[in-house]
Amino acid sequence: MRQAIIKYNSIKAGVLTENDQGLYLFEYDEQYISNFPKQFITFNMPVTRNVYKSKRLFPFFDGLIPEGWLLNIAAENWRINKNDRMGLLLACCRSAIGAVSVHAIKSK
Repeated sequence: MRQAIIKYNSIKAGVLTENDQGLYLFEYDEQYISNFPKQFITFNMPVTRNVYKSKRLFPFFDGLIPEGWLLNIAAENWRINKNDRMGLLLACCRSAIGAVSVHAIKSK
């Protein structure tokens, strides 16, 4: 299982998880829901207490991953398969351009 804290403007918005079965889950943080009920990460994922589930990495998060020559450099430097979307997201998107950042949670 791999997880990341998703921040919006440096505020913890939720947690993204890739579980051992390859299912992706995104859950907004309770404090974020209370303080920012209308400040969604993406139009397709409005703020809710429900957990979002997908068999593929959610398109918004996949869109944060570099493309083209920059993807090649990232994949080679970190030795990450280009099909390992969660691995690339965790490695490349801590300082993404825009309001959203991805912070890996170290597994225990």
